[in-house]
Amino acid sequence: MIAIGGAIGTGLFLGAGGRLASAGPGLFLVYGFCGVFVFLILRAMGELVLHRPSSGSFVSYAREFLGEKAAFVAGWMYFLNWAMTTIVDSTAIATYCHYWKVFESVPQWLIALIALALVFAMNMVSVALFGEFEFWAAMIKVVALLSFLVAGTIFLAGRYQIDGHSTGFSVLNDNGGLFPTGLLPLVVVTSGVVFAYAAVELVGTAAGETAEPEKVMPRAINSVIARIALFYVGSLFLLALLLPYTSYSAAESPFVTFFGKIGITGGGTVMNLVVMTAAFSSLNAGLYSTGRILRSMATNGSAPRFTGLMSRRGVPYGGICLTASIGLLGVLLNGVVPEKAFEIVLNVASLGILSSWATIVICQIQLFRWSQQGRMERPSFRMWGSPYTGYLTLAFLFAVLVLMGFNHPIGTWTVASLAVVIPALIGGWFLVRKRVAEIHGTG
Repeated sequence: MIAIGGAIGTGLFLGAGGRLASAGPGLFLVYGFCGVFVFLILRAMGELVLHRPSSGSFVSYAREFLGEKAAFVAGWMYFLNWAMTTIVDSTAIATYCHYWKVFESVPQWLIALIALALVFAMNMVSVALFGEFEFWAAMIKVVALLSFLVAGTIFLAGRYQIDGHSTGFSVLNDNGGLFPTGLLPLVVVTSGVVFAYAAVELVGTAAGETAEPEKVMPRAINSVIARIALFYVGSLFLLALLLPYTSYSAAESPFVTFFGKIGITGGGTVMNLVVMTAAFSSLNAGLYSTGRILRSMATNGSAPRFTGLMSRRGVPYGGICLTASIGLLGVLLNGVVPEKAFEIVLNVASLGILSSWATIVICQIQLFRWSQQGRMERPSFRMWGSPYTGYLTLAFLFAVLVLMGFNHPIGTWTVASLAVVIPALIGGWFLVRKRVAEIHGTG
């Protein structure tokens, strides 16, 4: 529940609104197309986990199959993803608050700062309630989406009008069809769709940490394709048939838009509280996850020693403090360009996601190659069509990166930032390589 609920986050609850408005109702096709590759990435992750169950992130597989340099890059890019996601979530919380008139005059940066401070304080106190909180938050998200699917289906089947508009395929016919803005906008928003699937790899990690991963893993991963079809593609398909795409906006969750227009008093408010809970949950998980990631990297010599500090209560406070400091940059961003803050950090986070997923696939391809050479045996649960599906997935991830560059100006600048990120990673490696060699006895 935590893994699939955690994967359903701000990218879907808020990001889908702006993408529906800019790319049109055909957005569900992009979600479905990307979902196929997400499933393949999960199959690759599943094979790695059953090859050698590992608690934590996939970085240990990068170390095993690709070496210490790759593990260093994978770890920091995964950290970049989660660190930027915390900014995405604090920005989303501020955006959700502006749904209520009482918060309209409160600056977006101030709400983002308060949200960050609250979650930071929660994380610094104790981790005892972390799993409990995340379980119930995940439950709320799943129940909320199921409620939308049921309500939307009822309105669709009953041919009820919403906000003066008929529902069903007439919504598409009366508003330019599936592609009213053309195909290019649909293609360009792919990076945002990829972000909506971020953290889905945790399904594989969570299954690998169970008592019987050989039994749990196939069921967990194979069921993801049904969940993708239901929660992601199904939700977007319903949204497209319930209201004209022009009814949605980047400033409001499309689910809040729907419940706010169906005439049920307080419906929009309740759903806004739900999506805000989802954002708080994701922010909480992001801070804690980066603390764990940095502690693991510090232990292996890839991160500064202070990021490995842990309190008596089991709080990885060194890494959490570093992530919270980066979160303050997000507060600054919300103060300078509040209307663009969400998209900027979402695109940067997507760089980390693409890098992390590519690492998983490359590790699986290397596992396949070594099995062909007789160096190891592949587990019974395998990536379909390997290595060709792996090559196809890598081509897809590279294509998303290229397409991101066409999303001017934010996407273009994000891709251009690699000119800074890559040298920074190279420089960072030269700073830590001696310590890494000492720890692992490779020097």
